[in-house]
Amino acid sequence: MAKTAPLDAPTLAWARGVFARYYAVADVPPPTRLARREFAAFPFALETMMRRHATLRRPEEFRAFLAREVPRHVYYSSAYYRFPDGPTMAAKEWLGADLIFDLDADHLRGAETRDYAGQLALVKDRLLRLVDDFLFGDFGVDPDLASFVFSGGRGYHVHVRDERFLALTSPERRELVDYILGTGVDPMLAVEQGREDVRKGRTAAVLDEEPGPAVRGSALARTRRLAPPDAPGWKGRTTRAFLEVLGRWETLPVGAVADELKGYGVPPAVARRWARLLVTERGAEKIRTSLTLDVFRKDLPAELLEAIVGRAVVEVQGETDAPVTTDIHRLIRLPGSLHGGTGLRVVPLARDAIPAFDPFRDALTSDPEETRTAIAYRERVDLPFPGGGVRGNPGGSDELPTPVALFLVLRGEAELRPSPG
Repeated sequence: MAKTAPLDAPTLAWARGVFARYYAVADVPPPTRLARREFAAFPFALETMMRRHATLRRPEEFRAFLAREVPRHVYYSSAYYRFPDGPTMAAKEWLGADLIFDLDADHLRGAETRDYAGQLALVKDRLLRLVDDFLFGDFGVDPDLASFVFSGGRGYHVHVRDERFLALTSPERRELVDYILGTGVDPMLAVEQGREDVRKGRTAAVLDEEPGPAVRGSALARTRRLAPPDAPGWKGRTTRAFLEVLGRWETLPVGAVADELKGYGVPPAVARRWARLLVTERGAEKIRTSLTLDVFRKDLPAELLEAIVGRAVVEVQGETDAPVTTDIHRLIRLPGSLHGGTGLRVVPLARDAIPAFDPFRDALTSDPEETRTAIAYRERVDLPFPGGGVRGNPGGSDELPTPVALFLVLRGEAELRPSPG
């Protein structure tokens, strides 16, 4: 969940006013199957409680609700109900649910060492892998039946409306998550065993088809190759991950590669020898270009190969917030609304628009009057907003475009101050 700071009454009133101006003119698209959804909202108040079980049956009713209520946070159900305003889940009568994926910086390895901008960049990269590799690739989801949304906070949501998934139960959705997370995947499945005639470079399969006397067994050597990168499922995914690691190693000093190998449990002396083999003697390049693992033929135990490939899998495995996907009654943030912890828009995106999307530019609300708001910094701030960025230190003051000031105030990084004069 995005960082949200407690606000005093005057600040709440100011923030609500900014939100009200947005909802008065914004064309927020109603969700598909509007009348079957449950809606919920948090108001702008010192003590807030979610108001839920609301039904909005027509687009004009939906738009009037946003303009009238001016919610700080607004959600709708991923599920479809016969009676969305029923006071209990049993009374609502569940009819099915979209398949939802929530990628948030809170759930990504390595995000804890990055600032907010860095976290957004990391989660976008993982979103693209989830969508292209798993949803469009392995699951065969029709791109026209999937939508992608910047959450307004620190992540992205994926909504899948494919009829094949609507009736899935929570345990069945858990299986999809387990597949994406690589739970139980044996990385050694990506290593293909074979035999090759070391005298002539021919495989055992070719020799079996040739007429003539049998080839002595001593002429056949075992070979190990990575599965083709375009192999389906986790085989190809593991190979691509391993090749990605090798490509990175080729750019590193030998000592850095040795340190990584030691991290896999390789004894220091062996790690140094293998690092020289991979980098100085270009073993990594050979594996990448030929997919053969025979650069390690003499002394690489299977356990270590499994550890290396297994680590490669971890580096690219799909990451998603499992409870969101498995919850068949989940409330999800409304696309087109404003996020109450940042003031940023919850932006629906086409797949092709994701790479160029910049939340600091594209999720800001427009301000036709180009108003500015005086703030005092409470924390150190260094954020890449348009116009050269925003930088400040505790105790410093500034006058910023109102949407940017709203972001800082809602996150507790700044507070309102009276305008000069």
